[in-house]
Amino acid sequence: MRTRFCILAAGALCASSVALADHNPITRADTHAPIGVMADHTHQKGEWMFSYRFMSMPMEGNLQGSDEISPEQIATTVPNRFFGNPGQPPTLRVVPIEMNMSMHMLGAMYAPSDRVTLMAMVNYIEKDMDHLTFQGGAGTTVLGGFTTEVSGLGDTQLSALINFNRDPNHKVHAIAGLSAPTGSIDETDDILTPMNMRPTIRLPYPMQLGSGSWDPILGLSYSGFGDHWNWGSQWRSTFRIADNDNDYRLGYAHHWTGWAGYRLADSASIALRVAFSDQGDISGQDPEIAGPVQTADPSRFGGSRWDAGISVNFAGQGDLDGWRFALEYLVPFSQDLNGPQLETQEMFTVGIQKSW
Repeated sequence: MRTRFCILAAGALCASSVALADHNPITRADTHAPIGVMADHTHQKGEWMFSYRFMSMPMEGNLQGSDEISPEQIATTVPNRFFGNPGQPPTLRVVPIEMNMSMHMLGAMYAPSDRVTLMAMVNYIEKDMDHLTFQGGAGTTVLGGFTTEVSGLGDTQLSALINFNRDPNHKVHAIAGLSAPTGSIDETDDILTPMNMRPTIRLPYPMQLGSGSWDPILGLSYSGFGDHWNWGSQWRSTFRIADNDNDYRLGYAHHWTGWAGYRLADSASIALRVAFSDQGDISGQDPEIAGPVQTADPSRFGGSRWDAGISVNFAGQGDLDGWRFALEYLVPFSQDLNGPQLETQEMFTVGIQKSW
């Protein structure tokens, strides 16, 4: 909460500075989508843009499909995929109860022509997950808790945005890119087992930092503009076409979003956004990931989620032309997970951009 308060306070100060510099307005705040939408706009030949985004996504509690399920229910009723292997109990005796993920995203865009804009995005990811371990192979006695933590470089995205239509009121462009496997898939940490041992193991799939594979990205983005209103929609998909070095591939990821915004002034706009995401389960299996925990089961990964929220964009004017500051807050209103899985609680994104 302290980190979020500091970010919001900094945003308020930045927004005040932008609003005061309203002489000779050049750039409209509503020419960009909400900050949580990537690859939403293109540039003219020779233009550059650099950006920084910070995203926070906490998760808490578990869902099976769209229904809540308690740790005690998971520990006594949900089958363990690895039961039958030496030392494996019949049900899931280790239960994740909370996870925090934050991401620092550095982006760059350059337009070698009016038709094509090139984009690169590098991510630094931090994750921690809290667990409850139930004692032995049956019952609801809690042995203890533990936390696993990872941080490091995530996968890097390289894309080309190709204009189809770029008149003042309607802009359409395609997204064609590749996700490069710069994130680790070999992260380890200490755990607490139901037999009260604390081994160091390779962490389950949600705690790894990347996909481990070269993944194509395809999408289509549209933006419309009126005198004060703006609107848009984007579809973007990541496809997994080959197993990684650990003998599995993550599930496909499809994302759709739509937004509508209102320009309060050249320097400020506000928007509402709805987003849908659909992700498949994991194909294959890492031979070093096994245990009585849902996150180790490749079939308990993915699902669908609907989110809705609000965003604000600020654009520098006059001497601050080219600078942008934005923030967005989303909350899920429907989740249907291949569970049990941790339930997403909210998503908060703040960013700053500079173009010239």
